[in-house]
Amino acid sequence: MSGDPKLERIAKGNALALCATGTWTASFAPVLERMVADAEKLADTPQSIFIDVSEVAKLDTFGAWLIERLRRSLTKGPVEAQIAGLSANYSSLVDEVRRVRGAAVVDSDPITISGMLEQIGRTVAGVAGTVAGLVDMLGAVLAAWFRVLIHPRSFRLTSTVHHMEQVCWRAVPIIVLITFLIGCIIAQQGIFHFRRFGADIFVVDMLGVLVLREIGVLLVAIMVAGRSGSAYTAELGSMKMREEIDALRTMGFDPIEVLVLPRMMALVLALPILAFLGAMAALYGGGLVAWLYGGVQPEAFLLRLRDAISIDHFIVGIVKAPVMAAVIGIVACVEGLAVQGSAESLGQHTTASVVKGIFFVIVMDGIFAIFFASIGM
Repeated sequence: MSGDPKLERIAKGNALALCATGTWTASFAPVLERMVADAEKLADTPQSIFIDVSEVAKLDTFGAWLIERLRRSLTKGPVEAQIAGLSANYSSLVDEVRRVRGAAVVDSDPITISGMLEQIGRTVAGVAGTVAGLVDMLGAVLAAWFRVLIHPRSFRLTSTVHHMEQVCWRAVPIIVLITFLIGCIIAQQGIFHFRRFGADIFVVDMLGVLVLREIGVLLVAIMVAGRSGSAYTAELGSMKMREEIDALRTMGFDPIEVLVLPRMMALVLALPILAFLGAMAALYGGGLVAWLYGGVQPEAFLLRLRDAISIDHFIVGIVKAPVMAAVIGIVACVEGLAVQGSAESLGQHTTASVVKGIFFVIVMDGIFAIFFASIGM
């Protein structure tokens, strides 16, 4: 008997037999695919069909799946095509393949008003759940902080310093570079448009107020949310997947105090420093462009900047930084602790951490803008 696979048709009374012989493995895939495709055309014949595999010399998962696919194709209504002559060596393999079912086709429901209202309700409930999770995490962090104040020896200084290095020191180059470029762009665009009115010098006022009050801290907070917030979520999510957090609870440690509080402290301390450095870099970049592109001498730039801004502008920007840092840290830790036991869940929550962190940072910036405007700052 040749090792090449074959599928012969033999008439037996009112039935038709398909006799499979040879080697039905993945190495003969093209030949097997063609034979099975030709045999599937017999589904329209009125005869009952059974598949004889008693002469199959070798069978793997690929061949078993083709035989099962052929059986399903030749099944006519309530009468199923039968597989005959299956040896004990391959019966378990064919049975396992037979358990595989195709994905059921889900009919899309028509769009109705009730369906739309239901979707809106689910979205609102999801938003409420997110806010509740953030408030719960805030309460847990505050409780852990009060416990540390009562027992200062429980504060994990080494962990906090480590996270300060990761969040603050290692972020300085990218923060300074991006804010420097943003300052250059703002100054160039301002000079380009103010020049039409002969008011080039007013670009200094715009640059100083924008950088110190809004753009500087907001841009730094967004970059920290994308850089450090995602890292926090990934770290805590990986610990959750490896059950390290459950191990901490088993040993009697509070995960909030051990894992979350040092990260929160590092972020709250780091963001004002980064915001200050970013503001200085943006002002320097804007002054450089104003000098080279707009012809504003550095002395004139500094004098105009001193008259255009006050300490209130600096305070407004710095006050926002720790609050935005706390929001970023809480969102990141909530998403990290919500990770389930799969890589897909980790990716989804890391993405959600960045998106929600940036969203809440912008919301907080709007709230601060309204608050400071109401008190005249």
